[in-house]
Amino acid sequence: MAWRFKASKYKNAAPIVPKAEACVREICVGSYQTYGNNIAASGAFMAFNWEHTGSSVAVLPLDDCGRKSKTMPLLHGHTDTVTDLKFSPFHDGLLATASQDCLVKIWHIPEKGLEQSLSDPEAIFSHKQRRVETVGFHPTADGLMYSTAAGCVALFDLSTQKEIFSNNEHPEVIQSASWREDGSVLATSCKDKCVRIFDPRAAGSPIQLTAESHQSIKDSRVVWLGNQQRILTTGFDAARLRQVIIRDVRNFNTPEKTLELDCSTGILMPLFDPDTNMLFLAGKGDTTINYLEITDKDPYLIEGLRHTGEQTKGACLVPKRALKVMEAEVNRVLQLTSNMVIPIMYQVPRKTYRDFHADLYPETTGYKTELVAGEWLDGSNQAVPKMSLDPAKREHGDEPIIPRLGPKPFSSTTGDVSFDKVFAVPLAPGSHENISNVGQDSAVEMTPAQGAKPDLIVEIEIKKKHEREPAVAGNGVQKSLTTSERRKSSADDDESSDKIFEQNSESSENSTEGEDRTDADLRRFSSSRSSFAERRRIYENRSKSQVDEKPQSPVPLRREHSKVEPLKPSQQQQAQQQQQGNVIDTKRISVPEGKLMEEHRRGNGAGLKKSATETAFSAASTKRTSTVFGKVSKFRHLKGTPGHKSTHIENLRNLSRQIPGECNGFHANQERVAVPLSGPGGKIAIFELSRPGRLPDGVIPSLVNGSNIMDFQWDPFDAQRLAVACDDGIVKLWHIEAGGLSEPTNTPAGELTAHLDKIYFIRFHPLAADVLLTASYDMTIKLWDLRTMSEKCSLSGHTDQIFDFAWSPCGRLGATVCKDGKIRVYNPRKSETPIREGNGPVGTRGARITWALEGHYIVCTGFDKVSERQISVYNAQKLSAPLNTASLDVSPSILIPFYDEDSSTLFVTGKGDSTIYCYEITDEEPYICPLSHHRCTSLHQGLSFLTKNHCDVASVEFSKAYRLTNTTIEPLSFTVPRIKSELFQDDLFPPTRITWSATLSAEDWFASNDKAAPKVSLKPEGMETLSSIQQVPAQPIKKPDHAQFGGQKSEYEINKQQEIQKSVSARMEFTTKLEQDDMEGVDENEWQE
Repeated sequence: MAWRFKASKYKNAAPIVPKAEACVREICVGSYQTYGNNIAASGAFMAFNWEHTGSSVAVLPLDDCGRKSKTMPLLHGHTDTVTDLKFSPFHDGLLATASQDCLVKIWHIPEKGLEQSLSDPEAIFSHKQRRVETVGFHPTADGLMYSTAAGCVALFDLSTQKEIFSNNEHPEVIQSASWREDGSVLATSCKDKCVRIFDPRAAGSPIQLTAESHQSIKDSRVVWLGNQQRILTTGFDAARLRQVIIRDVRNFNTPEKTLELDCSTGILMPLFDPDTNMLFLAGKGDTTINYLEITDKDPYLIEGLRHTGEQTKGACLVPKRALKVMEAEVNRVLQLTSNMVIPIMYQVPRKTYRDFHADLYPETTGYKTELVAGEWLDGSNQAVPKMSLDPAKREHGDEPIIPRLGPKPFSSTTGDVSFDKVFAVPLAPGSHENISNVGQDSAVEMTPAQGAKPDLIVEIEIKKKHEREPAVAGNGVQKSLTTSERRKSSADDDESSDKIFEQNSESSENSTEGEDRTDADLRRFSSSRSSFAERRRIYENRSKSQVDEKPQSPVPLRREHSKVEPLKPSQQQQAQQQQQGNVIDTKRISVPEGKLMEEHRRGNGAGLKKSATETAFSAASTKRTSTVFGKVSKFRHLKGTPGHKSTHIENLRNLSRQIPGECNGFHANQERVAVPLSGPGGKIAIFELSRPGRLPDGVIPSLVNGSNIMDFQWDPFDAQRLAVACDDGIVKLWHIEAGGLSEPTNTPAGELTAHLDKIYFIRFHPLAADVLLTASYDMTIKLWDLRTMSEKCSLSGHTDQIFDFAWSPCGRLGATVCKDGKIRVYNPRKSETPIREGNGPVGTRGARITWALEGHYIVCTGFDKVSERQISVYNAQKLSAPLNTASLDVSPSILIPFYDEDSSTLFVTGKGDSTIYCYEITDEEPYICPLSHHRCTSLHQGLSFLTKNHCDVASVEFSKAYRLTNTTIEPLSFTVPRIKSELFQDDLFPPTRITWSATLSAEDWFASNDKAAPKVSLKPEGMETLSSIQQVPAQPIKKPDHAQFGGQKSEYEINKQQEIQKSVSARMEFTTKLEQDDMEGVDENEWQE
């Protein structure tokens, strides 16, 4: 049979996606600018980046599923984004993480997984102030790890915790690296558009071969095709098309196969299985995963079934020993999305799955090796023994093969493993390791140095621990110390700390005094931690004694600055009060927590001290907690409720998808809504809210504008006037009759030739009638008087596309956000140039802006440099930098904000989203506090809020909106749950500004005759207020006397109580006779007997 007709056993391997219940759901994953895959898997665990910053890592069992809490245990080990992570091929619980903080850390995962968060790794390696890009393990030598940073390749021996090789001959950043299966050589792809073959053991230069690769400086990846003489790379060509290239190292300069795919921007992550020659290409940001089979003859790449699903953030292969071989699962891809981990099983169709199909599973690389790092460096090559996947030949049958997770693969035989002696390099600026401890007791001096047995160390530590325990009485109750004894103990500890400091002053220059002994032993650079067994014992003992605290905000785990700002006096007082409250109030907490407080209270003075950094973070956390749960508590649990189906307008069709991003695409007032329709002529349909139900089939009555629609908006003071801006620079004013549209019309009530170019958007003035603002492609903004159709003002100063404009609540100022990354504030009647200017969002895909807190703050939504949507809060007087920025997710739609000034609630959502994000804007840190977000059942195309006077305050409705979907228009109500809903909640509904009627005329406003908008109460007639029910009659304040403290009541209280008793007695039967008076008793003589 000819080769091209030879069938492959794996050509029909089909991807099988499990149901959502079998996936890991509701996780928090961001978008990271790294060269890693963001997820890794071993035979027992999976690990992936967590949160938008990516500085933490989540570790879960491989077969885990279900919803995950945001407070789940994590690895908090880095102060910046984790760029890459890999599991050891010989130890499923050994994980290496690389980060932008210039560090590589080794973690040991317990056999049962993470039961609590870890922040102390097993080992740390530094790359001398260079961002670490990739990390991994050697395929044949146990304990040998590699990492790359900039143009440096380094090898580390984990058993001795030393760097055994380093080379800096790469001229640019190394983007990817891959070992050959036999572990002899390494392939690297570099930013200089070259691929290299690298042999660390070669005499002279380790770079053996070099060839030009993908002609783009964007990301590239390389993978060695098993034990063959070929490598595969993915990248981009000069035209930014994605490429796949196969090279033979025997003819390295000439590609064996070049495949061009598409022009997507995400790098293709190659996942290769050498046993089956199956290649999976998962592009970052793509929704498809391509499966190809690699052959050693033309056509080299044979395409298989393609999987289409969620957007990919990362991907990895599961080791072969963890597959379900009795179900013909030949490979499993773990797909990481923004909120899920999806295990995609590739199954070969067979008639029956009762037997083991040996033809699908050749012997695979095992998990046991006799080769160690030192032997490999000396030139020894030893292949890893193969193993069979046949359950009949396994020890545990068809269960997944999981190698040993412990003891840890660290056996120090050379003795000196102190990290500060092995690596005499400075630490990363602001890293957690810069804050070490010197307040250690004398047990550190007694730790054996070279060749000491861990048992001896444990005996010494236990002995010293018993010597430090307080005296115990005979009944087993711990004796409390007197004040003098506590002072003496504190003084002794200070003296011992001073001695240790004098001896170790060279290695602890940046240390901080005043931490208790357990934390001191766990410091990474202390000399008492030369034994990994001892460190594990200390950590487990500390874990048992500590309280299982709920993980808090990750503020203390972020990057620590080298210089900590001093606390304000008010913050110091708050911190002191909080510490006192925690120490004194021990009766109201749990028993272990109370014991911990007692130990701190009886312990030495050093145990109660805190470093300046910890105090600063504590104060910041306290302030944030009080802000979120103090001021935001009223609207913390807001609830969005869609209206009943009888209030919906259904059977919408032909919605336009071509509206520019500067237009909201949907606008409603209290009487009707305006919806753009697709097709020529610029049609806008008008629907009456008073006539809900299913729309009849046929032609929808609409406004025919004759040109493409750029923006449209209802007049805030006239529910019958609609302004429409077109791409010919004309604004058309339409007047809708009271009954609505009965037929299509193309005759507007008026036309305004505003610009000679296209119009970006239009805005009505919030207080003055007949004042309209237009912004055009000519980068000018004009203000018009609609009564005379004349131009009054013109604003300049923009250098690029104008994204949005927002009027201040007072109507005097306006703010714009521009594509040039600037925020500008204008006073249109006084100057045509901006009065203030600052930096806005760096993304160029679009932005929105609005005012908050009575015009003192500005809220801007946009994109960052990695296209992640974010919300920033600025001080309106200082626009140089945002006060705070909250990141949401990666989505192409622009966040459209709506701000409710009475509740200070910010609603943001985008076209095509299904979630309405809710935040409260405050005037103190963190300035933007998340509330309960509302998740809709379907995607929406637009959202428009009504004015405050249309809210049903009797139902505690503080905001009302209409939501446009693909086929319906639905009302949406936002309420706050209250117990006494029959009362008017005047704490939620302060007097509101009248924005539904004009405050002044256009003539007055252009003449600078400003007038503040009047306020009106929303309280319905006949409804009592909540404050009137809760109000207590004010009593004159008197100085307390001894009679009041003695329990005597005032004359007023006594008279009031008597009146209440009389009124109750008059309505109830009152008798002094007791029930036992009718019972038979005994003689008094019997009592005497």
